Amino acid sequence: MLHEQRFGIIPYHEAWSMQREWVQKVDDGAENQLILLQHPHTITLGRTTDQKHLLLTTEEYCQRQIEVVEIDRGGDVTYHGPGQLVGYPILYLGEQRNLARSYLRQLEQGLIDALSFWGIVASRREKYTGVWVGKEKIAAIGVKFHRGRHRRGYISSHGFALNVNTELKYFETIVPCGITQYGVTSMEKILKVKIEITEVMHQVKKSFDLIFSQ
Repeated sequence: MLHEQRFGIIPYHEAWSMQREWVQKVDDGAENQLILLQHPHTITLGRTTDQKHLLLTTEEYCQRQIEVVEIDRGGDVTYHGPGQLVGYPILYLGEQRNLARSYLRQLEQGLIDALSFWGIVASRREKYTGVWVGKEKIAAIGVKFHRGRHRRGYISSHGFALNVNTELKYFETIVPCGITQYGVTSMEKILKVKIEITEVMHQVKKSFDLIFSQ
């Protein structure tokens, strides 16, 4: 079972610092963590971001009060904001074979299982990491693996961003994850009603506990 930490809306840099602290603690032997929160309007640039996927200028992002942050996770550009559930699993993963592929599939499955509680039929899409409903992405995933200093193997950071009641118009300021041929969606858009984000936290925690206890 994962130790859950829930927060409200946390500035991105504050949460990033929190992740680094917990990576060290888990490396020192602390139990695995699942940090669940939201961010203010933020665009993050992963290690493989193509600058052409930013559709506004620096000044325009500033005018719209959107912070742009270059970070150390894998993947391209994505958006975070209020109404979106962001999860940071800080997990000791050991030295699994095919670690990256296996872990990414576990994250996807955890979200697919959680969404099924609301009758949302989500799935994977070949060649693209993340969770999809039809041809629209409902959750983005980007992670980093830290080699342990005290424990043999790797510890995860970063994680997923699940669109619950997200204002999808903000995705129009980027090319989400560098994917041009598909759109984005949210639980609210699919269900036609706002969803209580604390209930989504509960279902995600429940599904992740099952997956990462195996």
